[in-house]
Amino acid sequence: MSQYRTGIGNDIHRLVEGRRLILGGVGIDFDRGLLGHSDGDSLSHAIVDALLGAAGLGDIGLHFSDRDPRWAGADSGVFLRHAASLLTDDGYEIANIDGTILAERPKMQPHIPAMRERLAGILGIEPGRINIKAKTNEGLDAIGRGEAIGALVVATIVRVREQR
Repeated sequence: MSQYRTGIGNDIHRLVEGRRLILGGVGIDFDRGLLGHSDGDSLSHAIVDALLGAAGLGDIGLHFSDRDPRWAGADSGVFLRHAASLLTDDGYEIANIDGTILAERPKMQPHIPAMRERLAGILGIEPGRINIKAKTNEGLDAIGRGEAIGALVVATIVRVREQR
């Protein structure tokens, strides 16, 4: 009955003053944060899109419109839990998440273990199923100039039972 499916997620948000930087559900000390209708967590948003894409369930905007005031300032953990719940309802389990954060600053490496733990807790999986890397854009484009932080994610899900 094993059926593996893979989805890709991509998200980017502009860095602005006056907002707290949150990535992978973890607050990071920095002089700016990510602008967004919700908390702007580009890593979590890319994970949601990858999971929804793998299951053929649209994207984050379909489920959580940025025009809906209910999601203003929302914790992206809400979006992650919703995506995980939809997968479970459809008989899928998360097999693997592989994400790359694209940022010039701040350095992400010290925060990656906490991100893995936080994301795993929200999604109800073992931290070993989540890999997170961080790369710079070598000074190129908005990310390279330090104007934004983006994330790319690939998620693999596996059917563990028939759909409810």
